[in-house]
Amino acid sequence: MELLGQAIATIPGVTGWRIDKDELMVDAERERLLSVMTTLRDDPRFAFEQVMDLCGVDWPDRTERFDVVYNLLSVTLNQRVRVICTASETTPVPSVHTVWPAATWWERETWDLYGVVFEGQPDLRRILTDYGFEGHPMRKDFPLTGYTEVRYDEDRKAVVYEPVRLTQDWRSFDFLSPWEGMTTLPGDEKVFKERQAEAEAEAKANAKASEGKAS
Repeated sequence: MELLGQAIATIPGVTGWRIDKDELMVDAERERLLSVMTTLRDDPRFAFEQVMDLCGVDWPDRTERFDVVYNLLSVTLNQRVRVICTASETTPVPSVHTVWPAATWWERETWDLYGVVFEGQPDLRRILTDYGFEGHPMRKDFPLTGYTEVRYDEDRKAVVYEPVRLTQDWRSFDFLSPWEGMTTLPGDEKVFKERQAEAEAEAKANAKASEGKAS
């Protein structure tokens, strides 16, 4: 793995590499990403024929807040590598769909969920959210309740979007859990009554004994 990392480090556009948790990770310049990926596919030393996954990671405190992560597999040489490049909300990342056509699905998903734009991708459409959805739900600054809600309007005979409405005030439910509040399980009523009668009889006996000592 170290030899592979050293070899990949010689590719123009690769800025660094490391081994973390037995996985080889490589950092690449965004502007030269396409040439780096082409070399990783075509060079017989690497032969990464497949892109197994492509995803985004959000770091809101950074200037370039997104990591775009590519997981590559070489079936021929039985080796893997993870390539990472950074991007901002407005900086496009070169599309690798010309290197691996299957990347189109992953790029669409990353754009849909994180808002990372892939330059040169001819089919950059939403893939998980609705086509009319506004925003990108995996961003850490996205509101948990969302902006709109969807319902079927019987009068219009169509699905309509409306601003989110809370149908009731927030309430605090301070109930006991079944393990804390349940003293009698279903089917044990008879046993419970017998134990309750024994406890009452014992309490009366203790009370009489206390009165006798007092007198």
